[in-house]
Amino acid sequence: MFSSISAWILSIAGIVCLSILIELILPEGQMNHYIKRIFAFIIVFVIISPLPSLLNKDIDLSRILNYGETLEVDEDYLYQLNLDKISALKEDIETEVEKYGYKNVAIYINADILMKDMTISSISVDLSDLVISQNAEHNDISKIKKHITSIIQKFINIEEEVISYDG
Repeated sequence: MFSSISAWILSIAGIVCLSILIELILPEGQMNHYIKRIFAFIIVFVIISPLPSLLNKDIDLSRILNYGETLEVDEDYLYQLNLDKISALKEDIETEVEKYGYKNVAIYINADILMKDMTISSISVDLSDLVISQNAEHNDISKIKKHITSIIQKFINIEEEVISYDG
């Protein structure tokens, strides 16, 4: 071990001495500039050359970083992230429903937002304030419900039985 470290230090000293000697011999100009850069690259290479042999050893990062058993899920962050997902999804569905001429449709999404893999348990659609515009595809309430269900299923992979209608 000690011999390899001393050999490494001697090689650094040797390349530095060689680069100084060549710098003194060469005249000023463009060629000297390029040779200085080449020797700087060689010096860096000689300095980092023992790194691969050091990195081949088994290093236990969990012992160094001490994260083995202290890794926890930040429930506040998870709660806010899932709440934001549900809010964005709700707005997207309501906007899409309004594009088809059904105004004042309220969507309520029920999910377990404290879970990492949030699953939607049910969706409630409130049609009590429904306004059907002239450009709406359907006027019959049962056809409107089917159309809104298909819109919801376009955004969420969910069974039709999980969607309920009020109003």
